Amino acid sequence: MMKRLTLLISLLFLTLSGCASLFTTPSPGTPVQEVVALKGQPDAEYLDGNTRLLEWSVGPWAQYAYMARIGPDGRLISYEQVLTREKFGTIQINRSTKNDVLKTVGHPTESDFLPLIDREVWAYRYKEEGIWNSMMYVYFDKQGIVRRMENGLDPMYLRD
Repeated sequence: MMKRLTLLISLLFLTLSGCASLFTTPSPGTPVQEVVALKGQPDAEYLDGNTRLLEWSVGPWAQYAYMARIGPDGRLISYEQVLTREKFGTIQINRSTKNDVLKTVGHPTESDFLPLIDREVWAYRYKEEGIWNSMMYVYFDKQGIVRRMENGLDPMYLRD
């Protein structure tokens, strides 16, 4: 009985310590190796001038994604949750490219092509204002330029 209890407590501790790393924010100046050790391997990496961006998504249906900006010295400049109204607001219609969008808010939850309007659309789940289950749709033309954005309710959370 005591062995089972010890095993259960050990498993609980390991599980909670893994969850804790999701909510631990690394401090500016932290070496990239420590950031990766804390957060795990990033889902994607982008070059942005002389800095690198590391992206972590929290599951395929998650409403949160995190981006770490790493300086040329290999140290963390910033770490932030990027699926926010403010970050979507920095995407410029008729100017931003697919690469700009990836570097701003990371990979989409879903993507599709809409032949009737000849646009590719990327969909992002996010928690608008920390309250509403929302989707942001970003539409691209054939050259990969943002031509339209729409915000709406996340259909996954709508009840029949």
